[in-house]
Amino acid sequence: MNVRPLHDRIIIQRLEEGEQKVGGIIIPDSAKEKPQQGKVIATGTGKVKDDGTRQRPDVKAGDLILFGKYSGQEIKLDGQEYLIMKEDEVLGVIEDADMKNKK
Repeated sequence: MNVRPLHDRIIIQRLEEGEQKVGGIIIPDSAKEKPQQGKVIATGTGKVKDDGTRQRPDVKAGDLILFGKYSGQEIKLDGQEYLIMKEDEVLGVIEDADMKNKK
């Protein structure tokens, strides 16, 4: 991928959830909710403040984050689906060591 987000935007790849079963019935992909966790792939250079200085992003590539259900814009690059959103839409960073090993 050769895309660099601008300003305070970030590119995220959603984390895949395991197959959901309810009472032994497998839920089809079309009925599943999309995960609200993702891995930061790339970040912009940061938001420009009123005084002209640049505020660096709080997240960095490789961070696992939580975001809202309707956050960001879905994009497709090189056959992969990603989300691009402003850093303000990030709800939190997952700092659990076990989660960082998930891909």
